[in-house]
Amino acid sequence: MHPLLPFSVLLSIFDHVHAVRIPFQVRTLVENSWTSVDRLGRRAPTNNIPIKNIHNAQYVSNITIGDQQVALMLDTGSSDMWVSFPKTTPQTTDTGTEITLRYAVGKAQGHIRTAPVTIGNFTIDNQAFLMVTDTTTFSGDIHAQGYDGLIGFGPNDGSVIQDKLKGDAGDTLLTNIFQQNQTQQNYITMLLDRKGDPREAFTGQMTISELVPTFENITTMPKLDVKMLLKLIDSDQHWQAVTDSDNGVIGPDGSVLKMKSLVPKAPKGKFVAVIDSGFTFRSVPRDISDAIYGRVRGAVYDTENEYWTVPCGQYLSLSFRFGGVEYPVHPMDIVNDDFAITDKMGNRVCIGAFQPITSAFSLLGNYDMILGMSFLRNAYTLLDYGNWVKNTQDDVDPYIQMLPLTSTALAKADFIQMRLGGTDSTGEDKWSLLPQDQMQHSPVSEEEKKKKYQEAVLSQWPYILLGCLALVLLVTGCIVWHCCCRKRKAKAKAAKAAKGGFGEGEGKPSSYLPLQDQGSQVSLHSPYGAGGHGFPGR
Repeated sequence: MHPLLPFSVLLSIFDHVHAVRIPFQVRTLVENSWTSVDRLGRRAPTNNIPIKNIHNAQYVSNITIGDQQVALMLDTGSSDMWVSFPKTTPQTTDTGTEITLRYAVGKAQGHIRTAPVTIGNFTIDNQAFLMVTDTTTFSGDIHAQGYDGLIGFGPNDGSVIQDKLKGDAGDTLLTNIFQQNQTQQNYITMLLDRKGDPREAFTGQMTISELVPTFENITTMPKLDVKMLLKLIDSDQHWQAVTDSDNGVIGPDGSVLKMKSLVPKAPKGKFVAVIDSGFTFRSVPRDISDAIYGRVRGAVYDTENEYWTVPCGQYLSLSFRFGGVEYPVHPMDIVNDDFAITDKMGNRVCIGAFQPITSAFSLLGNYDMILGMSFLRNAYTLLDYGNWVKNTQDDVDPYIQMLPLTSTALAKADFIQMRLGGTDSTGEDKWSLLPQDQMQHSPVSEEEKKKKYQEAVLSQWPYILLGCLALVLLVTGCIVWHCCCRKRKAKAKAAKAAKGGFGEGEGKPSSYLPLQDQGSQVSLHSPYGAGGHGFPGR
């Protein structure tokens, strides 16, 4: 028998916890040592905002707060902006409100402040943000890693700052920009480049209300609805979309990877994916992660770090389907070589970028997987906020559009050049996948089993709530009906008594009176019933 779900778990789902993994420190492949990254250079004002790629692990852009320029990580999985100034703190206004933003790794705590903020050629004179002085809860020195904080591009209703300040004082930076420029559409686009790709000809860019030149055909891609699925609270709304039915994920040998969605209202055969640029890798259900890497010869599951390691020369293919369009993933994004990992023997190994989900990251069962940076490098992405932003002319429902960037054939050629020294040995036995019946499965800890059970229970909360409500209404209805019946009977009885009638079972004359009944007090010579129970005596 499973234990009862602790009440503290139920309470925790209402707390503002963002499923964002702040990436760990990155070891460069060239120098094989820890390095800091130069800040982004200034450029002429434009709506195209350059994105700096820090070793395929973080994507940051320059933003000016007051008179200080800072590099902030771009995160579509949360809605708030926080900054830890590396040197001089600019002049700001303290609102007197203190909050804590909790992430999958680390937390940002401090006072909400306001100051002029500029991104690209957009400036907001009085923008709210969280100023953080202690970043030790994150993995390593964030400034040495090349960023000074984070800016969230999630919906305004998901912002903790907006919730605390109320009104429009705490609106997100993008909300203020869109409301300041009401004649333009409320969208951004992100184009992420890949380090170590010999063929990629573009650099990372972000745009606000305009498209990156030569990528304009993104507007012909399917518009993926982000609001079709159930959510309990506004902060649980994400940039999410459903895969195609029954072929949403296509595995390394061309077979479709199938499993049941965690999301109660997900269409049959589909997965719900969150598009989150704050995740270095991708978090997918354990069965899918095992199906991708469990058949690789020499694959080992690292129980301490909770990811698969595989030989760096292992070529794997993988793709996702959204809206009838296939999005192939570059093999260098499937088998990641950016972190200089070695096995117990000191041999170089690579990380399986599709990490299994090891905690109940979606307690309410709102999504199945998080597609992070390593997926977004394979698609130019447009996020249209539509009517999430109030008081603008863009009143459409929010949607996502993605333009595929990866050619399977060209990506394989790049992999052969970069990982196999230019010689195609992918057909050799050592790179062939094991049979299905020899596939390895990553272990599930007891803690994860417990969280998975809690997740399964909480994912059914709408039905449990409706069932309890129906039961309460049914019981209440029965009680009311019973009371009404008793009241009607009492009224009928009183009415009959008032008219001189007989109440049921009381004073009703008998049609037969035994002559030998010794207990009878009725005289045979007196009028029938006189002094008896039927009529009062005169």
